[in-house]
Amino acid sequence: MEFRPAFIAAPVLVMSYGIIRLVDGLDGERGPGPAWTIGHLAFIGALVAFISVFWQMRRMTGGRVLATVFATAGTFGALALITQFSIDLVAGLLATDNYGMSMTIHQVRTLPGISQLAYDFGPYAFYLGQLALVVLLAVQRRVKVWTPILVLADLATPFIDKDLIPLGSVLLLVSFLPLARRTTAANPANPVPALA
Repeated sequence: MEFRPAFIAAPVLVMSYGIIRLVDGLDGERGPGPAWTIGHLAFIGALVAFISVFWQMRRMTGGRVLATVFATAGTFGALALITQFSIDLVAGLLATDNYGMSMTIHQVRTLPGISQLAYDFGPYAFYLGQLALVVLLAVQRRVKVWTPILVLADLATPFIDKDLIPLGSVLLLVSFLPLARRTTAANPANPVPALA
């Protein structure tokens, strides 16, 4: 049985970020400080793991053009989010208070293309690519039909309330567990039973 640790690392690191974010906000504001730094590093780590996840899911689907498009979109979105979190991380390291950090982030966001790439539009490619790959696996009956539903629920949680990120990451972990322990590579000519 092949074990794919990126499928575990990604949701666990997102969960870590979500929990640290809750702790960071206990005093009424978030950042700068150790919690801000550690939380952002955890999420950047999760995004690196997601890039690996996207390309492994592409291989599981058989590596065709559509899966390649989705994996590329997801990777682009992950890189956009890495850019966003890196800006926030550096701003937190440079600032002595929340206002100074916010002003630094604002100044960077006003640079041409940065806001659109890293904050406004780029990150959506991450969400769309991830969901599309899981839906493609479900269509090919390589995962159970509930897997895309759990992934969609996870993706929706930060839009509902960012405090729900830990809950969403648990749903994602449940949906990724079968993918982490796949025993065979995908072969379009020989479909495999849907995973439990």
